[in-house]
Amino acid sequence: MSLNPITSLYYIAPCCLVFLTVPWYAVELPRLRAAAASAAGLARPDVFVFGTNSLCAFALNLAVFLLVGKTSALTMNVAGVVKDWLLIAFSWTVIKDTVTPVNLAGYGIAFLGVAYYNHAKLQGLKAKEAERKAAATAVPKPDDAEAATRLLPEKDGGDGDRKN
Repeated sequence: MSLNPITSLYYIAPCCLVFLTVPWYAVELPRLRAAAASAAGLARPDVFVFGTNSLCAFALNLAVFLLVGKTSALTMNVAGVVKDWLLIAFSWTVIKDTVTPVNLAGYGIAFLGVAYYNHAKLQGLKAKEAERKAAATAVPKPDDAEAATRLLPEKDGGDGDRKN
């Protein structure tokens, strides 16, 4: 089934709401009630923060569905690995978080996997392009009358000369 990103969100959003409501009820609701009780009932959710967070989540889901629709789920996973590398590089350089040799080995393996994926995908694209070019330049067989008539030049006006 082929769905556009907005239609996909129509199907996914209610399911996400149901599955996220259960942990919210168990984890967040008691904290909100405790905060409201300690603030004498003055604790209210910030509508601006909630609204902007909702818009960002909507935009993220839309971007994910667009990416998966144009490429593949595997590309989305590879992009996730690259995102993780950027987060780790940021935390290592800016926040000065420690990175162990085991972490570096894992990142190296992930890097090799992404490199192999890109290589294999590029080889597949090159093979498809070569196949398409070969099919476009293929000469029809003499007994293939339909193909031969499609390749004949059109006649000019009514004088019988062929266009070049």
